[in-house]
Amino acid sequence: MLCLNGQIVSVGTTKDALGDAWIKRNRRKITEIDCSGKLVLPGLVDSHTHLVFVSPRLVDFEKRSAGASYEEIAAAGGGIRSSLEAVRRASKAALAMKVASSLEQMAAHGTTTVEAKSGYGLTVDSELKSLEAIREAASGWSGTVVATLLGAHVVPKEFQGCSQKYIEIVCKEMIPRVARRKLAQFVDVFCDKGAFTAEEVGQIFAAAEEHGLGTRAHMGQLSETVLRPFLRFNPASFDHMDHVSEDDIPQLAKNDTVATLVPGANYFLGLNEYPNARRLIDAGVPVALATDYNPGTSPTLSMPMAMSLACTHMKMSPAEAIAAATINGAWALRVARRKGSIEAGKDADLAVFGVKDYREIPYWFGANHCAVTLLNGVVASRE
Repeated sequence: MLCLNGQIVSVGTTKDALGDAWIKRNRRKITEIDCSGKLVLPGLVDSHTHLVFVSPRLVDFEKRSAGASYEEIAAAGGGIRSSLEAVRRASKAALAMKVASSLEQMAAHGTTTVEAKSGYGLTVDSELKSLEAIREAASGWSGTVVATLLGAHVVPKEFQGCSQKYIEIVCKEMIPRVARRKLAQFVDVFCDKGAFTAEEVGQIFAAAEEHGLGTRAHMGQLSETVLRPFLRFNPASFDHMDHVSEDDIPQLAKNDTVATLVPGANYFLGLNEYPNARRLIDAGVPVALATDYNPGTSPTLSMPMAMSLACTHMKMSPAEAIAAATINGAWALRVARRKGSIEAGKDADLAVFGVKDYREIPYWFGANHCAVTLLNGVVASRE
């Protein structure tokens, strides 16, 4: 592979490369990375993360270990709402530093493209601050960050019983200001019991569309929501998808919307059931994998771990898991023309693993075998 100015220029055999006139003339200027005995993949694409938070939710973790459910923890003041105060108090610089640290750790596991959501502030000022922190951290990272406004994560405590007032803030203040300042590419909504209704999602999606922002949604994590009404907005991705109607699957297969599965959340929550990846894949629905990195339900930065869980708990093949973690993740972020595969003309995003067989990447769980990562042509090495 020959990479120049952050792009893949050509892909071929060593023999062809050594005979190339340009390479012969510039041989001394070329930085060579010897991947003998290793495996090279496209850079991994983590298409669902919640990077902007301050602290781990250890009380939630302890309560869950004692048997409390997701809903019980939330009712006791834990869950998403417990992260709000810390983010609201934190400076933009502190949040940016936390995001930057997470991005560096992700790169060490082979991830080169990351979707990063706001959603732990839930006021206009703190959501804008969170997206500004993402932008600041992204500017100092060699990889690619796709920002998402998740102002509709849950209804904040101060709007309990009057959610419509909060939705108006999201639609009439947050979304227009984010669009005007180009702080995000997407708007996300958590649609489920205890969060937002299907009708409310429609309102938020309409506002996003009006202001030129793409849409995506947390769907079917705790309960089933009919998906067909939302397809008219051409959402990039429906994420979680633990509960999906049989009637919706054929409609998804006809659409460009990707089903992004996040098995790390099911694992960390101690759930027995995982999303039915086989049903989706066999029906022709494009499936992506992501970490869902967040402080409450999936504190993992490792895409290889997500791939391992996909194989062991969702019965995806290793090849399907790799496709879901690369090119399908790129489609879920609408960046597949530049990311997700090793082809001339695409960005030089590569992950080199110290294994001989691609099946070893999901096979070795809880271990990091990524040796070198190239992020838009910039080398980050662990060795």
